[in-house]
Amino acid sequence: MITSMDVPALLAALTLAEKASLCSGSGYWHTQGIERLGIPSVMVTDGPHGLRKQRDRHNQLGLRGSVPATCFPTASALGSSWDTGLLHRIGVALGEEARAEDVAVLLGPGINIKRSPLCGRNFEYLSEDPVLAGELAAALVQGIQSQGVGASLKHFAVNNQETDRLRVSAEVDERTLREIYLPAFERVVEKARPWTVMCSYNRINGTYASQDPWLLTGLLRDEWGHDGLVVSDWGAVDDRVAALAAGLDLEMPSTGGLSDAQIVAAVGAGELDEAVVDRAVTRLLGLLVRTLPGVESRDSYDPDAHHALARTAAQDCAVLLKNEDAILPLRPGGRLAVVGEFARTPRYQGAGSSKVVPTRLDTPLDALRSAAGDVGFAAGFGIDTTDADAELLQEALVLAREAETVLLFLGLPASTESEGFDREHLDLPGNQISLLREVAAVNPRTVVVLANGSAVVMAGWEVHARAVLECWLPGQAGGGAVADLLLGAANPSGRLAETIPLRLEDTPSYLNFPGEDGQVRYGEGLFVGYRFYDATRREVGFPFGHGLSYTTFGYSDLAVTVLGDGLAVEVTVANTGAVAGKEVVQVYVADPSCAVARPPRELKAFAKVSLEPGAAQRVSLRLTWRDLSYWSPRHGRWVLEGGLFDIAVGASSRDLRLTASLEVDAAPLAPPLTRTSTLAEWLAQPAAAALLRESGAGGGILDDAELLKVIGSLPMSRLAMFPGMGISTQDLDELVAGLSSR
Repeated sequence: MITSMDVPALLAALTLAEKASLCSGSGYWHTQGIERLGIPSVMVTDGPHGLRKQRDRHNQLGLRGSVPATCFPTASALGSSWDTGLLHRIGVALGEEARAEDVAVLLGPGINIKRSPLCGRNFEYLSEDPVLAGELAAALVQGIQSQGVGASLKHFAVNNQETDRLRVSAEVDERTLREIYLPAFERVVEKARPWTVMCSYNRINGTYASQDPWLLTGLLRDEWGHDGLVVSDWGAVDDRVAALAAGLDLEMPSTGGLSDAQIVAAVGAGELDEAVVDRAVTRLLGLLVRTLPGVESRDSYDPDAHHALARTAAQDCAVLLKNEDAILPLRPGGRLAVVGEFARTPRYQGAGSSKVVPTRLDTPLDALRSAAGDVGFAAGFGIDTTDADAELLQEALVLAREAETVLLFLGLPASTESEGFDREHLDLPGNQISLLREVAAVNPRTVVVLANGSAVVMAGWEVHARAVLECWLPGQAGGGAVADLLLGAANPSGRLAETIPLRLEDTPSYLNFPGEDGQVRYGEGLFVGYRFYDATRREVGFPFGHGLSYTTFGYSDLAVTVLGDGLAVEVTVANTGAVAGKEVVQVYVADPSCAVARPPRELKAFAKVSLEPGAAQRVSLRLTWRDLSYWSPRHGRWVLEGGLFDIAVGASSRDLRLTASLEVDAAPLAPPLTRTSTLAEWLAQPAAAALLRESGAGGGILDDAELLKVIGSLPMSRLAMFPGMGISTQDLDELVAGLSSR
């Protein structure tokens, strides 16, 4: 049994060919080992919401035949929990199961921003907001790695679609990168220290993520301090030598020795410094040092306890979107009709690389019958068709007429959302919508229960439902959780981690998704998700952060205090209803008079609190000055602008209960002046204006206010070319040099 490694000694003993081989995988799911030196091969495998370990080492793609494991709710559901404690507990469970199966690294979580609800892999991602995604993912990573199993933060970066995902270039400006698409990764790297980070397939502004030195080294390592391994997504490497030089340590899967030979040849030709290879090998050996104590101990886990945790998670992730006349929870004794094939054949997890073989599976129908006794059932529709079946429809209507309440289980078939392709629309299948209308016509007490991995529009049909419970893809214990929620044994506490639009055409990326000719332009910039809807005051189906409860909550006594490193936000939250429940306190920041374009409000902190009826709790949250800042490409850093800020707390981005205004004292930040800066920009800075006047530039026009309005927008380099300006291009260069020396 290997329990330790002398990394420097091993590095010195390895041949160049052996070093090169360690930079690639062995087969599909294992790292390369070197038997003569006792360097083991360890297993990495999929596992964002459940372990997907293949039984057969030689099964390449391995989408079937994995060992049984607890299937937790997918990320689209976990994001709606807004519960870092829950994510940490799930991470611990995932780590326990991985360790029991000799798995060294779980390939997850995925934290890419939900730029468009059409992204086929949105069920694997947490949110449209980087703060929410980053905090939840950090908790999950910490939980996994507490068990001696590595996490692999993915997909780094700007992987927001499946269309042409191995080649497409995401064309996105620097400020949008820094404020929307990178902060979640930054937060997890700095807070949770993931042992590996997985690069994405796509290109970013023309450069493949796998061979981008700024992304993998300058940003990830030098700026954020990542000290672990960088691994490729499976098949993401375009140029192995360039990728290695950029900071990609491990290529997966094996290329049958091709990449190894390329590395050896590049070193031999003087095109690649062997020190670069040593650096990658050192990181790989460092990963083995971290994981070996975990994978060598084949501890068992308690599948019953993990199933119970999965049930709790599914309860906390479900979002009660609508509850007209408080129809939910259902009162005891009422005759129930369950309609919809998803109640009997549940859609509980995603497809592609996230597909798990569950240890067991609860169905909503069985759980409801167990809890409520005699419950009638009618399939109502076929899952894999959009055509209405007259016979199934009639069976459903007969059952609905006889019931007090109809529980109608609708959702998206697995064939409509998966890794590998994007969705074509946001609608439920037509046969399901027709069924809802027909059932509601004969029984207005109709409750819709949804099973879907990503957002669906409801504007065309939600009027026919008295209540809508969004369960996402709730995992193997989702059936029991749904019964608990409907019957009142549990209180819904999920909140939307993404906006539900009224229609596809309203989405911010609608005109720029999924791109064409190998490029996708991120034309909406910062205005992703609720940032766009709130900025344009556009009506939505349900706003970001929204979610109802069987109780009510009140907010009072908001206090915002300035600290040395930021702000303390405190508010009292009270349960003003009759049952215990959980509230998600959301803190939004607005900079109403900023010099640059900013969203009307942005989430910067949140907390989930559990309260008994009548109880109140003082909730304290911290904001840093970074939370009030914006990224300035001109200055190459985060900028805090002085002035008035609004700090709001509430229950969604459109349900802000209390707001405090705060005057922030920050020194004005002048833009750096160059030859191409405008005359107005030079005159706006006292030191630069004094230099201009001292030089005699302008021939008197500096005192002509009317003329300055006309020519103030001209770059100084252009003005220097005009006759009579009293300044040459050489003079301008001297002025710039003189200004920088002050």
